[in-house]
Amino acid sequence: MARFADVVLPVPLPGLFTYALPDDMQTHVQAGCRVVVPFGNKKTTTALVVRLHDTEPHDITLKEVISQVDAVPIVLDEQLSLWQWIADFYMCAIGEVYKAALPAPLKKGKKGAVAYEGVEPLPDEISFTPAPISSLGGGALSPAQQTALEAIHAVWHERPVCLLHGVTSSGKTEIYIHLIAEALRQGRQVLYLLPEIVLTTQLTDRLRAVFGERLGVYHSKYSDRQRIDVWRRQLTDEAYDIIVGVRSSVFLPFKRLGLVIVDEEHDTSFKQQDPAPRYNARNVAIMLATRLKAQCLLGTATPSLESYYNARMGKYGLVTLSERYGQVKLPQVEVIDIQEMRHKRLMEGQFSSRLLEVMSATLQEHRQVILFQNRRGFSPQIECHNCGWVPRCPHCDVALTLHKRLQRMTCHYCGYATAVPQVCPACEERELRQIGFGTERIEDDIHRHFPEARVARMDLDTTRTRNAYEGILHDFATGQTDILVGTQMVTKGLDFDNVSLVAILSADTMLNQPDFRAYEHAFQMMSQVAGRAGRRDKQGLVLLQARNAELPIIGQVVSNDYEAMYSEQMLERRQFAFPPFVRLIIMYIKHRSSTTADMLARDATMMLRQAFGTRVLGPDEPPVARVQSLFIRRILLKFELDIPLTAARQAMHDVRSRLLEQKDYASAHIYFDVDPM
Repeated sequence: MARFADVVLPVPLPGLFTYALPDDMQTHVQAGCRVVVPFGNKKTTTALVVRLHDTEPHDITLKEVISQVDAVPIVLDEQLSLWQWIADFYMCAIGEVYKAALPAPLKKGKKGAVAYEGVEPLPDEISFTPAPISSLGGGALSPAQQTALEAIHAVWHERPVCLLHGVTSSGKTEIYIHLIAEALRQGRQVLYLLPEIVLTTQLTDRLRAVFGERLGVYHSKYSDRQRIDVWRRQLTDEAYDIIVGVRSSVFLPFKRLGLVIVDEEHDTSFKQQDPAPRYNARNVAIMLATRLKAQCLLGTATPSLESYYNARMGKYGLVTLSERYGQVKLPQVEVIDIQEMRHKRLMEGQFSSRLLEVMSATLQEHRQVILFQNRRGFSPQIECHNCGWVPRCPHCDVALTLHKRLQRMTCHYCGYATAVPQVCPACEERELRQIGFGTERIEDDIHRHFPEARVARMDLDTTRTRNAYEGILHDFATGQTDILVGTQMVTKGLDFDNVSLVAILSADTMLNQPDFRAYEHAFQMMSQVAGRAGRRDKQGLVLLQARNAELPIIGQVVSNDYEAMYSEQMLERRQFAFPPFVRLIIMYIKHRSSTTADMLARDATMMLRQAFGTRVLGPDEPPVARVQSLFIRRILLKFELDIPLTAARQAMHDVRSRLLEQKDYASAHIYFDVDPM
């Protein structure tokens, strides 16, 4: 029996909050249950009980818990412990982790909170009959796959994390299936993480063919009810044996987790950007596996430099799979020099004559084509031919993107949209030209060049619903689409039998990012999209259009030379002190006044330098220095790997608190991004 409860509130405030328990609750409430509590001025909210005790706080009048929502815990002790680690490591409030972790209806207030009273009948759509364990397992492995499987087991005898570096189409998924079957035979659960929702459709079809209804799926395109059903079921004896999901799946309850697979581990989509917690799901998954004594496998054809470094240094095990399944050759990569083609007048818009020629031949052979351009919309901007005026977002420091079919100019940062101007408001010129091209324009032009071809586009604009992206993938996989145009969504582990041609339309533009990881990310994207070509019975062809065909990265993609890219980048990273040789933390400052933002950034930098000296760089402005009417400044901190960061984080929190206590800065937003991507 306890008289007080320490609870987490879904608010960005540090620490726990203590409430008094009414007499009738003192024997019933448990840690992990939700309660309704008063908070603020005449408000109530749903809180999560973390600790029960009899220690009454001094010098404070406690408010009392209003009601109890759950009869039994909906969050396990291990989850609460992980949430606290996330809050500490990623420098946010545990309330922000709580808010991110639970499905929305489980966070509602007194009237809307969905109660959980323990085991209940499963909805019809998720009831099941388990497959016999002896029947579980994938198909026969090739000698190379079998060797890799045995090597993974050997690694796990010595260390819990293994990196599987396997070239595209080498059969990594079949190895995963065998490992999953082994975990299930041992009575353990499996978490299978993917970076994008778009990847779950193909994978779940394949896994369900082997494991049936023992598999659950969890991501944001599912309804609230579906996600609550998965969460609740994981608390019962009828829990799914396998969960396939995106980054939020790391928050689910697991009672007998034995294996965590992080597929496409290099992918930046594993990093949550906004809002907090700004966590990397790959790293949280590793911590989850470590805490629950589960084995962890990171798989990719293009490892992140940090993971590969950890493997080379012995922190992780490393297993390499260097040949494609079935002896299929890696695609031939042909470089097309756009500058030379333009000089020879062999470019039609963004298409070289060579690309159009090969596309025509491919379509005549009833093969499929993927065109990759990492920019959505019709044109990144329009410009007045006379005075150079460019329509810009009134709330963000960016040009508006033309979306022709919608006849709208849209901001990709805040969502602001306006009609396409017909005349320049500065000089009244009527000739407004389109600058650059995105996936919508490519799709439009393809219809002109190949009017008989069936074309689909896969980007954020066309995949806003679960049914939309599933439909696009189904049509392409079943041959109902001839040409798929897409952004980086098409680079990520998709497996299509009949694709023989992949074209990267503007390869070197991916390097034009003010980011020390731009080279690494460009190599990964190009290598991954190239790997979609020729995955079955015929060697594929990749046409790589570039303005500067002599760039080293182009040669590395052509020869699929990850090691050369890694070695070159490691030299630069070491020389200029970037990860994996240091830890990075960015302090972000946002304010509606640019003057106040500058003053605050200056004061913050001075205070941080008093604590950390030359480890503090800045302040500066990010490439987009105003978003949603807030001016942004940032301060970069670099820490050596041997420095304990617990005290450093506390010092940074203290600086933040001292700044926000000042009247002039009270309305500012200050937050931290740990291990930024």
